[in-house]
Amino acid sequence: MGQKSNPIGLRLQINRTWDSRWYAEGRDYAQLLKEDIEMRKFIVDSLPQAAISKVVIERPAKLCRVSIYAARPGVIIGKKGADIEKLRAKLAAMTDSEVKLNIVEIRKPEVDAKLVAQGIADQLLRRIAFRRAMKRAMQSAMRLGAEGIKIVCGGRLGGAEIARVEQYREGRVPLHTLRANIDYAETEALTAYGIIGIKVWVFKGEILGHDPTAQDRLMMEAQTSGVRPAR
Repeated sequence: MGQKSNPIGLRLQINRTWDSRWYAEGRDYAQLLKEDIEMRKFIVDSLPQAAISKVVIERPAKLCRVSIYAARPGVIIGKKGADIEKLRAKLAAMTDSEVKLNIVEIRKPEVDAKLVAQGIADQLLRRIAFRRAMKRAMQSAMRLGAEGIKIVCGGRLGGAEIARVEQYREGRVPLHTLRANIDYAETEALTAYGIIGIKVWVFKGEILGHDPTAQDRLMMEAQTSGVRPAR
């Protein structure tokens, strides 16, 4: 009972693909995986103001192509692209491959599960009532075209002595439908009372036909003008 599947892992190779796209064998695999984890952690930790949703790493031949999906790309790029060059140099020091950076702007952060979860976490840290934060996030997502959204918060909500779980849902969130384009994310808010866990599911419609790169393609089409070329 109660064994839940991760919506992203469940849909891999059906309507979405991995965030690390490369092939390696033996020791090379372990080394490249370690590099990917360190790069992602460094990017997210060093740019907390950029509202980063995800980091996609591709490794064709001796190249390492890093695509950063962010709601505020200007924070990453800096004045005349100065900051992006510093970031590229720091990432290049972490790997033997040549690093190229792509910055992709997320035009609708209100329907991106990771950014919704981060937004709720930030509000909880500012001591805003959790119900208000959750309901406001749901209203914004539904207004900007999401077909359904579910948010679950667990922990010492409102500073209560006993931890509990509260959830709200609006619209349709068909978790068992494999063709459903469901964006899922989880994050933690380190409040004064303790850690509060936040999970967000956003249903963005159905993808008909077998297309592993569908989610990436739809995201790129939605913000084609927001793509900045590799450097």
